[in-house]
Parts: sequence; structure tokens; C-alpha cells
Amino acid sequence: MLAVECGDDIVVIDSGLMFPQQEMLGIDLVIPDISWLIERRDRVLGICLTHGHEDHIGGLPYILPRLPVPVYGTALTLGLLRNKLRERRLLDSTELHTVMAGETRQLGGIGVEWIHTTHSIPDACALALHTAQGIVLHTGDFKLDQTPIHGAPPDLARIARLGDEGVLVLLSDSTNVESEGMTRSERTVGEGLRPIFASTAGRILMATFASNISRLQQAIDAAEAVDRHVFIAGRSMLNNVRVAQELGYLHVGPSTFVSPRQLDGISDSDLVVLCTGSQGEPLSALTRIAAREHPMVQIHSGDTVILSANPIPGNEEAVHRTVNTLYRRGARVFQGVRHNVHASGHASSEELKLMITLARPRYFVPVHGEYRHLVIHAELARGIGIAPERVMPIDNGSIVEIDGEGMRRADECAPAGYVYVDGVDIAESGEVILRDRRALAQDGVVIVVLTVERSTGNVVAGPDLVSRGFVDDSATQTLFDEAREVVLDVVKRLSPDAEWTVWQNTIREHLSRFLQRCTRRRPMILPVVTEI
Repeated sequence: MLAVECGDDIVVIDSGLMFPQQEMLGIDLVIPDISWLIERRDRVLGICLTHGHEDHIGGLPYILPRLPVPVYGTALTLGLLRNKLRERRLLDSTELHTVMAGETRQLGGIGVEWIHTTHSIPDACALALHTAQGIVLHTGDFKLDQTPIHGAPPDLARIARLGDEGVLVLLSDSTNVESEGMTRSERTVGEGLRPIFASTAGRILMATFASNISRLQQAIDAAEAVDRHVFIAGRSMLNNVRVAQELGYLHVGPSTFVSPRQLDGISDSDLVVLCTGSQGEPLSALTRIAAREHPMVQIHSGDTVILSANPIPGNEEAVHRTVNTLYRRGARVFQGVRHNVHASGHASSEELKLMITLARPRYFVPVHGEYRHLVIHAELARGIGIAPERVMPIDNGSIVEIDGEGMRRADECAPAGYVYVDGVDIAESGEVILRDRRALAQDGVVIVVLTVERSTGNVVAGPDLVSRGFVDDSATQTLFDEAREVVLDVVKRLSPDAEWTVWQNTIREHLSRFLQRCTRRRPMILPVVTEI
């Protein structure tokens, strides 16, 4: 998510989500902190979308109820978004505007122009924001694919004309800056899939991102070329396929897809299963299939599995775990670029240089990717002639000011911490919750239960100690006998007039020190004090 502010007008570019990292226990999604925007709610004129991937549109169902502004995007992008809004019962209350590449919409004093680019999903666009200060060009996620599966090559001519007009600042995708040369065309994936489909005797299972419509089209084309039927496993993929077909972005023969009822009647040699799970997500279709927990598809010995994606940083362990399980079940696995079944959707270094050369910006701000990618991209921009003082890699929350005097980083930052989605709830104070969950996961919990006569403060029952995930049961008896004595000794020194919270905190503090001294662990301690 990025906000562009000019005078009194604010336009937001994208509103994505992040999937939780391993230490975010129990968290389903992570979305941007929009408190800076909420404080300026009356000045936010709209959210403009570059393309339909989750990390660019997935936060909207959680953000729009708090920031109800118009949303602008291309047909496929809004088609994918509508599914999400419908599930949250937000579709009727959301103002959606479909635009085409080449169109400009005026939002207050800012004219937003959508420019056709190529990525790993159709209908991807760069955005040129025409402001009183000059043109702000945001590439979105892109690569310069001259042979895309859907649509025309990227509109480099328009970007060059904007360069002629004068681009004030270029914000460019940095995700793949560490890769040299040019990124392979998406069409090369089909060239890798066809021989695998043609030479495989048994069943084929292919996992990719549910929104990668171009990749799904190539898999379907490869299946139809060898007269195989296709079954879609995974609700998100099924929804996206339906939307892409309705909008004309996915072309499928009349008898290619099979329903769950038809599945049992299709032989392994005639079937391709397209599913989610290329990142090893615990609840994804492929992970459940590998574990033999999927209700409709079970892994067979002799199956061929294609992982048509590279692991996102942080997901490597989950992917390797899924691959190991597949091999144990007797499957053979083809993965990523190594087997020519994946191509990145992001520009490599030479394409990034070309983008800068065409746009010829006065100022350059690298965006997207991890911080090292931004720094490397900044170095690349300096290397092709942009003055060092006109290049600025920024971190989340940074505010960059550009005016007649130049570009500078503002002294203050916008709030940019993680906002956690746990189930369907947004937990803004989620760091406290996560800290408790990490403590439970690492050291377990000890519950102390005692009954006290309120008037005298005498213990009439307990203390009883119950633990989960702390130490082995065989080792707890002697330890807990001593722990009970610690609790009783603490209680004797407490005044019966003190609040129960004082009793609980004092018990927790002394018992925690005792258990840490004995075990070098600090379990979560929950004292339960009742009175009679």
C-alpha cells in the first residue's frame, strides 16, 4: 500500500495483505496499518489497483469497512476482488469502477492513468499520477514480457512518451533486482509443461498460485493437447477460474473440466489436477493431498507432481516438507525454474534499467521487495546516471516529500506496523497476543488453582497445579510438590484485604522465578483464586 498526497488530495495505490510468518502463531493474515489514512479519511479520494494478486488487493475486505472509498481497477482485478467482497458481504456497499489500460480517471486534482504492463497475471498495469507537481509513475509488479500469454506486450511506447513529458519520480518494482539479464517469458513455462504432460503415463497434479491465470491457461492447453481432463482442487482457484472464464481471460474446451461427481470415473492416465499449495501452506489443497487428508483427491504412487512456483522467502521449509511427503508417497516431483515449469513475474536487472531509461525520472524511489532489494535497485539507478541525491530507498512508514526544492525524507513517519487478522477479527494489539502464543509454544502453561476463605485469607483447598507443554509428566511430581509450598508460603504473607489481582500477580511472580530457577524455562502461569 502506498499513498500519494498532493495538496488536499490523497490517492492510495493497492491494498494488499501478507501471509503470516512462522512465528505469527494462530494469525491468518497480516494487513497494512491504515491509521494515517483514517486520520485523513475525508481527503482520501480512492484506491487504485495495479493488478489482482493477493499482496495488492487482499487487504481490501478488511480495510474498506474502515475506509469506505471508491476502488478503481481493471476488469480481471475487480472480478477477483468481487469474490472477496461478496464473501464478507461488502459487495453492495463498495463503489467499484472498472477501467481499461489507456484510460485516465480524475480524482480531485490527481489524474490517474492506467498503462498496460505484463506480469504473471493478466490486466496488470502501471499507474501514472498526473499531479500539479509533475508525473508520479508507479510500475506496479511487472516484467517486460514480449510474448505474453494474454494480451499485448507492455506499452513501453507510452512510458517513453511520459519520459518525454517529464516524469517527476519513478517508483519501480525491486523484487527481482538480484537476478541478472532479462526474466524469461511466461510462454516458456508452456514449453516446459508440454513434454512432461506428453510423457507421463499416470496422473498429473500441478500446484500454482490461484490467481496465476496465465499459468493455469498453459496447464489447461497442455492437458487438452494430450486429451486429459482437468479437475480443480482448492476453493480460491475454483473461484478465480470461474471469474477468468466469465471475463474471457481463460479459454477452456467444453468437456475439459470435470466435477467431483465425475472424478471417480476418470482414469489416472486421463486426469490432471490443478490445485493450490505451491508454497506448502498447511491448509492448501496440495498439502492436504500429500497428507492424504483431502476429501476428493489422494496421492498415488506413480503420480507426477509439478510445483509451478518458486518458494517465497520464509516458505522454503514448508515447501520442502510437502515435497518430502510427496516423495515418500511414491510421487515424482518437478519444481520451479530448475525443471522449466516456472518463470518469475518480476523484472530482472536489465529490464529495470530499461524502465528507468525510458521513464528518465528526475527522482527515483525503489519499491516492493525486501529492504536489500531496494538498496540494490537504488545502486543500479545510480549506476545508469541518476544523481545519488535523487535516489532514495525507503522503509515501511517513510514519508518522502518532493517539491521545487528537491526530494527529502520527512522527519516523522506514518504508522506502518503489522495489523493481524485472527479468524475474521482484526487484532490491532496483536503483538501482545503473539507474545503470549510464543510463550505457550516454547515453554507451555502452568495453571495454579486455590480456594481461599476471604475473611481470613486461609487456603481451604489447593493449591493444585496443572501443566500443559511444560515438562514431562514423570518429572512434575516432585517439582510441583515444591511449587505448592512456594505458593503457600507466598499466600501466607498476603493480606486478606488485598485485591485478587494482587494475589494473582504475586503468585505468578514468585512461582515464575522458582520454575525458571529449577527448569530454566518460563511457562505462562495462570493463577486462579476463588473465595468462599
